[in-house]
Amino acid sequence: MPVRPLILYPDARLNRPADPVSATGEALRALVADVLDTLGAVSAMGLTAPHIGRPERLVVIRLQPDEPHATYVDPVVVWASAERASHPEGSVSMPGVVEPVERPARVRVRYRDLDGETHEEEAEGLRAACLQHEIDQLDGIFWIDRLTRLRRDRVLKRFAKLKAQQARAGS
Repeated sequence: MPVRPLILYPDARLNRPADPVSATGEALRALVADVLDTLGAVSAMGLTAPHIGRPERLVVIRLQPDEPHATYVDPVVVWASAERASHPEGSVSMPGVVEPVERPARVRVRYRDLDGETHEEEAEGLRAACLQHEIDQLDGIFWIDRLTRLRRDRVLKRFAKLKAQQARAGS
């Protein structure tokens, strides 16, 4: 399947909640393939269908390039630990900036697989952070929305500076 263009910040679609997945069968597998191919092309750990312009609740995660991917259809966090952990986060939709984000250290996620079967998965560490990050995206919460106002303003300034440097280099 083809690599799809990414929706880039500050596109308003990044702040819209995604709809439940409507595709089934081969159409769903084709959507997963598009998200997975795009994830590989941009060297990301996780990617959602909204990142490629499809406002549906689909997440594909591959924490290491040599590991198999995991697909989550209509995922929701059903439990989160009180314990917190911080991990560096960024987004393919806002390339070049990373900032630590504090989230629950462990979560339980309910989702469907490609055959429509419901599962629950508990995750901790990087996988938990990645799942929460991508599910936030499905809920219309962009990762910088989890930062304090001061840290968000700093990230936005760094991103604007990077874009300006890229524009100068490209002209």
